[in-house]
Amino acid sequence: MLVFIDESGDPGMKAKMGSSEYFVISAVVFEDTDDANACDARIDDLRAECFHGAGEFHFNSCSRRIREQFLRETGKYEYLYFTFAFNKARLYGEGFQYKHSFYKYAVNLLFENLKPYLKSATVVFDRCGNREFQQELKKYLSKRVRGTGKAEPLVRKIKTNESQRNNLLQLADMVCGSGARSLKADREDRGAYRKIISHREISFRIWPR
Repeated sequence: MLVFIDESGDPGMKAKMGSSEYFVISAVVFEDTDDANACDARIDDLRAECFHGAGEFHFNSCSRRIREQFLRETGKYEYLYFTFAFNKARLYGEGFQYKHSFYKYAVNLLFENLKPYLKSATVVFDRCGNREFQQELKKYLSKRVRGTGKAEPLVRKIKTNESQRNNLLQLADMVCGSGARSLKADREDRGAYRKIISHREISFRIWPR
């Protein structure tokens, strides 16, 4: 089992200038390695089709045409995804004023909900992503979801990779970006992308409501 993690937005509170309205975190899960490898190969083909060679699929820098083509094609492969979106305007409690506490809560909530689906998983996240987020993710996985005794661990391995070198991290970016865009009421394309991958969505939660 392979799990790819990405986040969108920032943990700064809404009142602070430049802060995003939501902090969004997504996990893309492949139960079967063969499905993951097939999807990986298709993304290589898509890169040649969309960029005529080298290029990274990053939601915020891709056109609508490329986003839709990418999501349609990768959506043919057997993955599932989970997304949590934190509505910062409705968060209360002193802990949310601090990035460390915010990240810890976000990681805990995501993986508590992922637990029923995890089995000897390799978890991969972007080496170039937010370092505080990476630290919280590693800490959580090391202490709470590895399993104990003779039981098969929920998570067997934790890895980091550079997204530009990992097609499936780019998939996680596109999935997470699709969820984040769906929350922006002023965007014409807000509902377009999640609709394309709706058959891959296991959970999309906004917290708190």
